[in-house]
Amino acid sequence: MEEIYQRIEELCRKKGINVTTLCRECSIPRATLTDFKKGRIKTLSVSVLSSVASYFGVSVDYLYSGTAPTIAADDDIVKVALFGGDTTVTDEMWNEIKRYVQYVKERENGNS
Repeated sequence: MEEIYQRIEELCRKKGINVTTLCRECSIPRATLTDFKKGRIKTLSVSVLSSVASYFGVSVDYLYSGTAPTIAADDDIVKVALFGGDTTVTDEMWNEIKRYVQYVKERENGNS
């Protein structure tokens, strides 16, 4: 369970906040994460894990495993969803979407 706390700390660092700020913004008692870190409690409740995951835009599974979930949809399904059912998406259009997604991720991580 120590790995979960380390992942939470890492997500906080990437966002430029500390764990206390996370707790305040998610309405989680700071003592809950302190007790978890110190081993005084062995698990976090589903509501705490869900709040933390939602705050950072990750899955609860990511907090447990540290790996991003795999996406079942292939590029064609995503293209149809993004372009309103239009299946004639050029490679240039698709690459522009991917560049934009990368830009947004970097901006959110403070890398732009």
